[in-house]
Amino acid sequence: MQHPLTIVIATRNKGKTAEIRQLLGNYPVTIKNLDDFGPIPEVEEDGETFDENAYKKASFAARILGYPALADDSGLVVEALDGAPGVHSARYAGTDATDTDRCNKLLKAMKNQTNRKAAFECVLSIAVPTGPALTYEARCEGFISQELAGTSGFGYDPVFFYPALNKTFAQMSRAEKNKISHRGKAFQELKDEFDKVLTWITQNMPRQEKFTCSE
Repeated sequence: MQHPLTIVIATRNKGKTAEIRQLLGNYPVTIKNLDDFGPIPEVEEDGETFDENAYKKASFAARILGYPALADDSGLVVEALDGAPGVHSARYAGTDATDTDRCNKLLKAMKNQTNRKAAFECVLSIAVPTGPALTYEARCEGFISQELAGTSGFGYDPVFFYPALNKTFAQMSRAEKNKISHRGKAFQELKDEFDKVLTWITQNMPRQEKFTCSE
């Protein structure tokens, strides 16, 4: 492939985009996100599973922009809260809430809980404009901490404690987090097959037909 392939990450989240650029840094791809394009409609993430939402975001961006698009839907699943916040992780404390607001609401909900088991889950979907998509998924298990700790990362990272490293996600370097996180592991699966993925994208991208004008 002579020119790098453009892949659009179907997000405006700068932290997520930076992680993905680092994860795919050694491949002949140019990573863009939605901020690199003009205004496009928002996708309503109303799926009941991470899988449904990831595909919905990726396929919509691919159709609208004409590039292969990659989306992930990920969230925090807390055992004592019957799997909440789950697919509603980003909207758990309301649409205008900050990451800190969401973390504090979760800590309040967990105040008297002794079972603090939780897992981050991630589903990646990479779609082409014609509709087909590939899916990768992964999970990282840990516990909800008693208080916020750390300043790195985003989302629920300050309250997700990973016992093997004795740190919350927000206390880890990006390299540490990428090795063990749900998104990092899902992307590792994607990276392990990325040559095949590039071939699949090339085979499934719509081809521009050439027409000869005649009088």
